[in-house]
Amino acid sequence: MAKVDVVVPCYNYGHFLAACVESVLRQSVSDLRVLIVDDASSDESLAVARRLARDDSRVTVISHTRNRGHIETYNEGIAWASADYFLLLSADDILVDGALQRATEVMDANSDVGLTYGKSILWFDYLPFPDLPSNETYTWVRHDLITEMCATSRNVVPTPTAIARTQCQKAIGGYRASLPHTADMEMWLRFGANCSVAKIDAVQAVYRRHSTAMSNAYFDDRMSDLRQCRLAFDSFFEDCGNRISNSRRLKTLARQTLAHRVFRSGVGLVRRGRFREGFNFIRGSMQMDPWLCYLPPFWRDEFRNRGLKAQE
Repeated sequence: MAKVDVVVPCYNYGHFLAACVESVLRQSVSDLRVLIVDDASSDESLAVARRLARDDSRVTVISHTRNRGHIETYNEGIAWASADYFLLLSADDILVDGALQRATEVMDANSDVGLTYGKSILWFDYLPFPDLPSNETYTWVRHDLITEMCATSRNVVPTPTAIARTQCQKAIGGYRASLPHTADMEMWLRFGANCSVAKIDAVQAVYRRHSTAMSNAYFDDRMSDLRQCRLAFDSFFEDCGNRISNSRRLKTLARQTLAHRVFRSGVGLVRRGRFREGFNFIRGSMQMDPWLCYLPPFWRDEFRNRGLKAQE
């Protein structure tokens, strides 16, 4: 029977913590440990964590005396893990019943798979809790994660669904402190370069959006977030490019796709009357991909459409 370690980092999420941990403890995997890492919260988080540990021997609590930040806390969780499989689950998210069993079944039967991920339901918590599938049957595929992320310049892995083989996680290392906004994106790319990735066609987690989410601050400054995406790709290709046969093409693809996203965001801002911000985006996109000075994305689309019509 597979052993699973789940780390729940928590900072001022005491009002969410019990629902998160209870969703893990309900999982059908019998050999399970949960580590709650309280990062010097100023709310009731530590009291809730200690109550959960008192009520269930599978739960352990670590309490920081000073706030160390999310990256150091995540990496502390990775260092603690020793089971066959590992999940880092934010204290405001919820694991769907059967999620751990589906992931461990895939990895138990396929030793080359080092990372699994699936679907997540986005839940705005001012709305009723979503209906979740029960006893869901599932399929899965080995997935070329690197190519998809380069072709979209997006993090396509819902973090609360990312269940890893612990041995592979420790081999590739932890989260990069230099990438506070996109460390998870860069890590999934590293998994893709070092092991097979399985995409599970099932709902694995509920991703909660709320007004106090720490990620809100990242998305307030959209340009900074997009630049962090560029840094994530640069860091990945610098570290792992020699492990990928077509790394030069993929790196170019990622740069161009991201530049196009920035350009289109800028055009959208200009259309909404936010001229200064919009033109800053457009200039930033041209710095990422100088070809945009001569052939912006909408011109390329027009040429592509004309070419398709000519073939009809």
